[in-house]
Formats: sequence, structure tokens, C-alpha cells
Amino acid sequence: MMKPTQKKILLAIDGSDRAFETVRYVSRITPFQKMQVVLFTVFSKIPERYWDLEREPIYGQRLREIRAWETTNRMAIKRYMDEARQKLLDSGFSQGAVAVKIHERERGIARDIISESRRGYSAVVVGRKGMSKVKDLVLGSVATKLVEKIASAPILVVGRNVEPGRILLALDPSEGSMRAVDYVCATLNNCDFCKVRMIHVIRGENAIQSGDQKFFLPEERIEEAQKVISSVFDEAKNRLTKSGFESDQVTARIITGAHSRAGAIVEEAKREGYGTIVVGRRGISKVDQFFMGRVSNKVIQLAKEHAVWVVS
Repeated sequence: MMKPTQKKILLAIDGSDRAFETVRYVSRITPFQKMQVVLFTVFSKIPERYWDLEREPIYGQRLREIRAWETTNRMAIKRYMDEARQKLLDSGFSQGAVAVKIHERERGIARDIISESRRGYSAVVVGRKGMSKVKDLVLGSVATKLVEKIASAPILVVGRNVEPGRILLALDPSEGSMRAVDYVCATLNNCDFCKVRMIHVIRGENAIQSGDQKFFLPEERIEEAQKVISSVFDEAKNRLTKSGFESDQVTARIITGAHSRAGAIVEEAKREGYGTIVVGRRGISKVDQFFMGRVSNKVIQLAKEHAVWVVS
């Protein structure tokens, strides 16, 4: 039986191999084993109104075939969900910490997941791609809707073959960034194998370009921004170490002269092997070089081989 005081993770999967990557990712992050996990899928059965056609001889055989198809699919999704549950149990989750919920579709897959997410979850985990075979699809339509609509809990968008444990924490001087820090503290505290790199990117040029000419931020503006973000790093590291991280588990880097903040963040993650990127959903916009609002959306689009945590 799940303890009512435990934190809960909503892990939305759809029966595909790609969605199973989210299960593997969660199974490999030891601190998650202290939480409850609800494996959730939306099952689309044949609408009830179609069964009325079974009385008509012309439709009877076809509808019996559809009914058999539905039964087969229901059995297949149950096996899939049982395999997902066993994967978590094998990794160290307790029997009572993992539940399976096969939800019959009501309003639509994304809407039903969103509705479930409002039931006291501390995170929603979803795969970057599901069953879609569309070549180079950056983010599945369901995942896109979840990122746009879920604000009640952080949403974790997981790519393929993500290596957990190394966390790139994108910061600016906003309250949203500090909420991201606090979420990492609360979620990954006492994680012996986790490494956190705090990062802030200062663009080297304004958005305006004319031909080959680029308009760079004045040096004094860059120095001012570095001073401000250094104090943010100090506060963030203080919170991380108080939560259980060792001082040598937390490093910091300021990148200047970047054309794209999101691009620089993702490139840093690729180059240094950070599998997870944490961003705040909202940042600040009054000071251009600190803005993190739209950056989080761009990071999600660019970080195809990473897990991106978006913290509200």
C-alpha cells in the first residue's frame, strides 16, 4: 500500500519502446526509489456507440473483429505495463511504491494525462517520442501539449538512452530558477553519484544584426551580469550543499559571447556528458541577458538526446 505522505511521480507511457526509455531513466535514479510511481497509460477502446451496429447483420462480423482487436490490445498493454512495473521493482523500488493505472480514454490522451497530473503529483515524466514514426519528429504532439499545459508539477521530458546522474542546472537571477534549484535539492538530495553543473549563458550579441555586422554587449554590461549571476551561483550552491550534496559535487560555469542561450546550454550538456538539463519554466525579461522564459522551450526542442526537467 502506498504511503499517503510519499512524493508521487506520474510516469505516462503509451506501449512503445521509446516510451519505455522513461521507465529505464526513472529506474536508474536512486533517489526516485523513495517515491511512489504511478505507471499511467490511456487506453483507447472502441466507442460504445459502435456496438449498437452489432445488431445489424451487415456490420456484425466486422464489429466482432474489432471487439477481438480491442481485447488483444488490452492484453498487450497490460503485459507492457507489468513489464514496466517489474523494471522498477528490479531496480530497487518496493512493491508498494509502484502502481499501474490503465485509464480508459475520456477527453483525449493529453487531456486525460493532464487531468491525472492534478492529483498531487510532484513530477510528470513523459517520453520525447512515443509511437509516432514520423521522421525527425522533435517532440511528440502529446508531450508538447503536456509541456504547454501542465504547471502544477515539474515535467520531465526524456530522450533516448539518457545517462542519468550528471545534471546541468541552467540558472538566472529569477525566482523561477531558485525553484528549480529547490526542486533538485528536494528530489536528488543525498545522491552520491550525482554531479551538478550550474550554468548561465550571457549572449555576446543583441538580437539585431545587419549584414555581417554584429552588435555586442558592452564589456561593462557583461561584467555586471557576471557579478550578479555569481551571487546567484553562491546561493544555489549553498542550498544544494545544505540539502546533502557535497561541495565537490557542484560546479559552476558562465558562458559569454554566445549567439543562442539554449544552444549554448545544450552544447555544454553534449560536450561534458550531462544527461539531464534542468530549467525553470519562467525567468525574467527586464534584463535581456538574464532571460530564461523562452530559453526553456528552445532547450526542450534542441536536447533530443537528453532529459529536460521543466520546473514551474
